[in-house]
Amino acid sequence: MSDIIKKRRSVRKFTVDPVETDNIKKLLQAGTLAPSGKNGQPWRFAIVQQDKALLRKVAACTVYEDFVCRADCLVCVFMDKLDSYHYIKDCQAIGACIQNMLLKATELELGACWIGEVLNRDAQVKRLLGIDNRYDLMAVVAVGQKSGEKECAPSRKQLQDLILSYK
Repeated sequence: MSDIIKKRRSVRKFTVDPVETDNIKKLLQAGTLAPSGKNGQPWRFAIVQQDKALLRKVAACTVYEDFVCRADCLVCVFMDKLDSYHYIKDCQAIGACIQNMLLKATELELGACWIGEVLNRDAQVKRLLGIDNRYDLMAVVAVGQKSGEKECAPSRKQLQDLILSYK
C-alpha cells in the first residue's frame, strides 16, 4: 500500500505560516484528476486564502470553527448541478476529488482536514462567497502548514469485520 495513503491524517493544528499559491494549485490539480461518471468533472472550487476576515466567517459556519479559522486556506468544494448527470454518482466523484487533494497535501507535507459538517450551513457559506444556487456545497477542506505536533493515527476496523460477502 502506498506510503502516502498510510501517512494521510486529518490535521487540525496549523502554524501561522502561509501555504504557497503554487501548492494550492497542486492540490486543486490533483483533485481534478479524480474519476467522474461520464467524465463530467462536476467539482468547482472557491478558494478563501487572501481575505482572512472572510476565512473566519466561513469557519464560523461550522462547529469546528476553533481549528478551521487557524487554517491558512479553505478550499470550498461545490457541485455544479447544471453539469450533473447523476447526483449520487457526482457526489462520489467529488469525494474522490477531495481524497486526491488530501493525498496531495500529505505528499506536499501540508496539513489538511475534510470538513463535511459545514453542509448544515450551505446557504450561509454560499451567501458569504457570492455563490449562486446552481452549486451545492459538498465540503470545505482546511489547509495549512502542519504545527509539528504528531497527529494520532486513527483506529481502523479490521478488514474481516468489514467484508459482507466474498464468494
